[in-house]
Amino acid sequence: MRGRVDLVELADVVIAFLCVVLTASTLDSQDQVHGNPYSHITLLFFAVIVSLPLVLRTRFPALAWGASSVALAVTATVIGPGTLSSAVYLPAGVLVYGLCLYAVAVRCRTWFAVSAGLVTLAGAIVIDSRTAIGAVLAAIPLLAGAYVRSRRSSRVELAQQARQHQGERALLEERQRIAREMHDIVAHHMSVIAIQAEAGPRKVTDPPPELVESFRDIRASALDGLTELRRLLGVLRTGTPDTTPQPGLGQLSGLLDSARNAGVPVSLSVSGVPRELPQGMDLSAYRIMQEALSNAMRHAPGCAVRVEVAYFPSSVVIKVRNGLDGDAPAVSGNGSPAAAGHGIIGMRERAAMLGGQLEAGPTDEGGFLVTAVLPDTKPDTKEPVEDPR
Repeated sequence: MRGRVDLVELADVVIAFLCVVLTASTLDSQDQVHGNPYSHITLLFFAVIVSLPLVLRTRFPALAWGASSVALAVTATVIGPGTLSSAVYLPAGVLVYGLCLYAVAVRCRTWFAVSAGLVTLAGAIVIDSRTAIGAVLAAIPLLAGAYVRSRRSSRVELAQQARQHQGERALLEERQRIAREMHDIVAHHMSVIAIQAEAGPRKVTDPPPELVESFRDIRASALDGLTELRRLLGVLRTGTPDTTPQPGLGQLSGLLDSARNAGVPVSLSVSGVPRELPQGMDLSAYRIMQEALSNAMRHAPGCAVRVEVAYFPSSVVIKVRNGLDGDAPAVSGNGSPAAAGHGIIGMRERAAMLGGQLEAGPTDEGGFLVTAVLPDTKPDTKEPVEDPR
């Protein structure tokens, strides 16, 4: 391409024009030798039909090859040996036909190119059996086109791989940049919290046991968060899947104990028969529960929280409700996406990733309710059970 001009198409037009001129001139000369049995218009028509398919071969190779085949057959039958031409086929027609075969091999499917070669051989035998051996030469443009097509496919594949590697490299660099930022900012603050929590009781003479225990819980939570953060940073830096054991509903008691140690009264209700869940579903259920409890502690401190886990044959339903009867009402901002940051968005994304759904909003009693329905892809039974969505 040069701007909007395709040089190959331009060359085809020029060659087709030269073929028309030379073929018409040759046919006129032979026509005069044979006593002018054909008019100039008829001879020009023959010159045009054998040359015109060349103009179409770039955009419509199959159509160009078909038109060239018909033109060769017509001219060989009408003005072949014994009439005007001493050869079976017009030289210009053979040239155009070969170029059209090359275009078919380059641009069409392999089965079509092979079929075109077989049709060429069969047509040569039908029109003039003496030219059948020469028809084997049609394999030359077909093989050349197949070679060029293979080279182009290799170049395209290499270019695609290069673009893919470039994108993966850019993604890895971005992940590493995020990992550096998280390490320099978040990990630093988490470490400071752990150190200050450890040193806090030592700043007070004869600290009460409740204070020591509170600081111990703060330090333990900070260290746990720092451990999780370092694991996440390792995944971000390397880009490899994390193979370390992931938390799940089996560690739910530890999560609830952590919330109780923070001063939040949490009650747990489990219905159905607990079972082993798929790893991704188990981790998402745990993370949704963790985020819901964090929101409750952050937006409604001191309010009781009730956690409900219901095991159904085809799903697991999780409910986290705060602001229960007799408690102070939850902070109104708890249900606001702006106030909750990205927590509710992240919970919804985790549920949607598994094909489930999550609803979060204020209750009539002034509290806040998070309900997640996660479908189980490996149910233990197929008995229909009502799903409280």
